[in-house]
Amino acid sequence: MDKQAKIYIAGHGGMVGGAVVRALRDQGYASLLTRSRRELDLLNQAAVEAFFVAERPDVAVIAAARVGGIHANNTYPADFIYENLAIAQNTIHAAYRAGVKRLLFLGSTCIYPKLAEQPIREDSLLTSALEPTNEAYAIAKIAGLKLCEFYRRQYGVCYHSAMPTNLYGPGDNYHPQNSHVLPALIRRFHEAKLSGAPEVMIWGTGTPLREFLHADDAAAGIIHLLQLESPPDWVNLGCGEDISIGDLARLVMKTVGYEGALVFDTSKPDGTPRKLTDISRIKATGWTPQIGIEDGVAMAYQSFLEEQASGQLRE
Repeated sequence: MDKQAKIYIAGHGGMVGGAVVRALRDQGYASLLTRSRRELDLLNQAAVEAFFVAERPDVAVIAAARVGGIHANNTYPADFIYENLAIAQNTIHAAYRAGVKRLLFLGSTCIYPKLAEQPIREDSLLTSALEPTNEAYAIAKIAGLKLCEFYRRQYGVCYHSAMPTNLYGPGDNYHPQNSHVLPALIRRFHEAKLSGAPEVMIWGTGTPLREFLHADDAAAGIIHLLQLESPPDWVNLGCGEDISIGDLARLVMKTVGYEGALVFDTSKPDGTPRKLTDISRIKATGWTPQIGIEDGVAMAYQSFLEEQASGQLRE
């Protein structure tokens, strides 16, 4: 990818989009296009088309999405499927009409079946039923992946996708109810430490296994994919290792320095029992993650403290 390329990053204000912007700048890419939600509503088809026609980027990275944890996905499924479908179809089609030759769409590993064989390979897509708690979001992301695949097949444009696992890091969302598991744990243990709470309650049994990738590793993987002349239609973007929710909670507890009790609310849903990705496809192209979970959690907690102190914490 030419260092002079004009690159549009949709969702630059989010965790992964922000990480992509930082990484591109660090690598000397100077012509970066960004728009806030207030400046460009990606749900507005006409506005998105007008933006692409006016700016004519060489490359587009679609990192914008309506995201949330189990509670948010379960509570707002109509919002999740509508908004994410709209973002995908509006950006991908507008990019094609404006002559954008290279586009990378970010999905999620929740696109795969609930009971997919572990570790999950890319070819397990659409082989059996999805996890019900995030079905709406997953369907929208599958649609975006397929849009890229079919536009590439029919029109010859290099539109491809990456399916990140659970991401965390600077700029994460720490909303008390609607955040993902790792930022939720960081906030809960931090607040319990400050208040002197005797215990912290965690949803579920603690036994489900999850894979986590630091946002800076994800950004490095995305830029790596954009530099490939002929990338796969879609790849898993993960670390290839998992950890139980219980062990993750204990790691966060130790990192934060909370000394109370850890309690599991087994009346709450666990979600998918295990979700580990097979990352052999992207590793075969020359990329591997660099940040382990212990270092990553320590980095994430430091980012949380800095964002909270500066009044920039997303919640």
